[in-house]
Amino acid sequence: MVIIRADLIKRPGVTYDLLAPIDKARKPLARNITFACETNIKYEGYLSLEKEKIEKFKNLEKIRIPEDIDYSLIKGLRLEATQKLTNMKPENVGRASRISGVSPADCEVLLVYLEQLRRRHDNG
Repeated sequence: MVIIRADLIKRPGVTYDLLAPIDKARKPLARNITFACETNIKYEGYLSLEKEKIEKFKNLEKIRIPEDIDYSLIKGLRLEATQKLTNMKPENVGRASRISGVSPADCEVLLVYLEQLRRRHDNG
């Protein structure tokens, strides 16, 4: 029955108190507790996505960019991104992603290029 309550509470405008007439087994709870539970239930999907983004961002901080990288050799990188990255010389992809003018697509292109470099180094 708890799963059904949670599914109902996910709906806009539905609250724990609103379920009282259809859920006779429901226990009365303090408003601050029901508000906290309702908020967690309603936003759990969003919070889960944000946690995933945070983890991905942390991983980008771990991916180092070689100091001697020539950004002009990276096919698919926009001209503005090439110029900004060349001037700023970020030490990792996380920092590169925070540079104004470097789009998420540019970061993806950079990640692919760095992976290709790593593979060449490992096989070479």
